[in-house]
Amino acid sequence: MVLIFTTRITSRNKFTFKLILSEILGIEYQLTSDIKEFDQYSGPKFSYGRQAIGEELFFQSTGLLFETGIVVQELQSLNWKGLNVFYPTHKNSALPFDPFAASFLLVSRYEEYLPHIKDKHGRFAAHQSLAYQHNFLDTPVVNQWALEILSILENRFGKIQRKASQYAFIPTIDIDNAWAFQHKGFIRAGAGLMADLFNLKFKHFTQRLSVLLRLKQDPYDTYEYQLELIEKNKLNTVFFFLLGNFATFDRNVPYQNKHMQSLIKFVADIGEIGIHPSYASNSALPILQEEVHRLSGILHQEIHNSRQHFLKLNLPQTYHRLIECDITDDYTMGYAELPGFRASIASPFFFYDLDLEVETSLKIHPFAIMDGTLKDYLKIEPDQAAEIIDPLIQKVKAVDGTFISVWHNESFAENERWKGWRRVYEDLIQKALPSN
Repeated sequence: MVLIFTTRITSRNKFTFKLILSEILGIEYQLTSDIKEFDQYSGPKFSYGRQAIGEELFFQSTGLLFETGIVVQELQSLNWKGLNVFYPTHKNSALPFDPFAASFLLVSRYEEYLPHIKDKHGRFAAHQSLAYQHNFLDTPVVNQWALEILSILENRFGKIQRKASQYAFIPTIDIDNAWAFQHKGFIRAGAGLMADLFNLKFKHFTQRLSVLLRLKQDPYDTYEYQLELIEKNKLNTVFFFLLGNFATFDRNVPYQNKHMQSLIKFVADIGEIGIHPSYASNSALPILQEEVHRLSGILHQEIHNSRQHFLKLNLPQTYHRLIECDITDDYTMGYAELPGFRASIASPFFFYDLDLEVETSLKIHPFAIMDGTLKDYLKIEPDQAAEIIDPLIQKVKAVDGTFISVWHNESFAENERWKGWRRVYEDLIQKALPSN
């Protein structure tokens, strides 16, 4: 066991030490503010505060973990091992910066509580983030800092007993639009055909008509293909279904449709299921509650997984609403426009509510890459995708983290828009599997 002395035990330092020592490193630890207890302990230990007690291993605190409330941080950065890091410390500290304060700053998403300009969908933009501005968005620095702390402890005290974490891969699939043309009702089908003709999209008109007449398979009906991948590679996949009412950004097949309900039950047999809260639900708890209730009613089970449609995440309101709906695991933590690590971590962590200064029961599963980021935001071709995906996988494997990808059922369509992207996903799986 590692004993940690700090002059005052706070919600913030309890959360941070638990995250780094227990959840990432698998080390049993204990906090104390009793100097006598700390002095008498003969095992591995360190102090965390403004100044050292004596000659012990010492990490200097820069204050953030002893504060309450949200204030603009006057950040100083320095370059350490090729990375820009925050909260520099004095030379007698074990590291030239405070890794605990820096980790809390990034993982709590402190910066997203401060005033910022939202994008057109009301989201915090990647370009405003500290990780982007300091060039480490593509690196899970919190995991790296945790391993550095472990190395310092073991250099001082020898091998530390711990339950080492293991790398994991979780592929996730969003089903925003279960079918391109089928099962959408007479009015939507007719309106689609008329729109194709009006816009002179004759190829699209022919494809739509062929599918509606059951002469061709719907291009978004890629579920058997996904089943083959899951069985072949023994994947633990999580699927998220959009069940919101029809609107500009919520255009899935109605949840009452018997084909939609059959699809949900089929997918539930091959993977985990979660709700994909609609665009409209992000500002209205009753709408979110109704959508969760819809999915629960179809499957006759409680729903605990979630990822926001359009990645609409507004802190802390979005997470407050999810907790109200008994969601325990959320997979929204990532950016639409850029790949990388929004919270600078490649491990699940519990949401720390800065408004209430408390760790909540909501576990956050950060993702690193999304199909739409590559194609629609970065506008890269399929044969360029590996240049972005592979380094992310390797960085997560290097810290024994969890690599999470976001794909969509329509991305497997191999139609004109997504031609060649099946190969990208298959390659991603082979690179991301723990055995490779």
